[in-house]
Amino acid sequence: MTNDDRKIREKLQQKTWNEIKTNDSWAIFKIMSEFVDGYEKLSKIGPCVSIFGSARTKPGDEYYELAEEVAFKLTQNGYGVITGGGPGIMEAGNKGAHRGKGVSVGLNIELPFEQHDNPWIDSDKNLEFDYFFVRKVMFVKYSQGFIVMPGGFGTLDELFEAITLIQTKKIGRFPIVLVGSSFWSGLLDWVKDTLLAQGNISEGDLKLFRVVDTADEAIEHLNKFYAKYSLKPNF
Repeated sequence: MTNDDRKIREKLQQKTWNEIKTNDSWAIFKIMSEFVDGYEKLSKIGPCVSIFGSARTKPGDEYYELAEEVAFKLTQNGYGVITGGGPGIMEAGNKGAHRGKGVSVGLNIELPFEQHDNPWIDSDKNLEFDYFFVRKVMFVKYSQGFIVMPGGFGTLDELFEAITLIQTKKIGRFPIVLVGSSFWSGLLDWVKDTLLAQGNISEGDLKLFRVVDTADEAIEHLNKFYAKYSLKPNF
C-alpha cells in the first residue's frame, strides 16, 4: 500500500463523534498559536514586499538571478523582503535581501518535498507553519506589495488570492508586479480572451497588476504607487 493510499484510507475511516470533536478542538488551538506567533513576530518587521516564485528554480537560472536583484534593490529603497522561506526563487529573494543588509523574512511551510528553509533568512524572522491558510494571511497582512516571479500552482494560488482580495475590497489595494512578460503572456492572454470576453471579470480588474521585465521597472512601479498615495516605505 502506498503512502497516498494509506492517507486516503485513514481519512475515510469512520470516527466517533467524540474523536472528531477532540481532534477539531486541538486543531483550533494549533491554528490560534500559529496566528499569535505570526502576528507577534511580523508586527515588528517594518514595511516589506513579498516575493513569490517557484521552489524548483536553480541558482544560475535567469529568474533566480533576477529575483535576487529585485530583492537587493527593494532593500536599497527602504523595503524588507518576505518569502516562503524555501529554495528556488524564495532563496534568491532572501539572499538578495541579506546582501542588501535589509530585513529578510521566511514563512516556511511543512511539506513532504521541495520545502526546506534557506540560509539567508534572518534568524529571528524564520517562521514555521503547518497551515497554508495561516501562512497566506501573514503574506497579505504584512506586505506592502507582491513581486510575483515565474512559478507553479502555489505561485498562481498566491497571485490570484491577492487579486481576489483586492477585487472584492476585502483588503486595501497594494501593488502586484508580475516579473517576466514572456512567462506570463499565455496566462494573461487567456484572462483577457476568456475571462474578460465572457464577462467573468471587468476591464478594471486588469489594472490590479503590472507586468515588467526588469528589477528597476518593478521598483519603479512600487515607488510610484506609494508616491501617488503620499505614502513612503517607512510608514
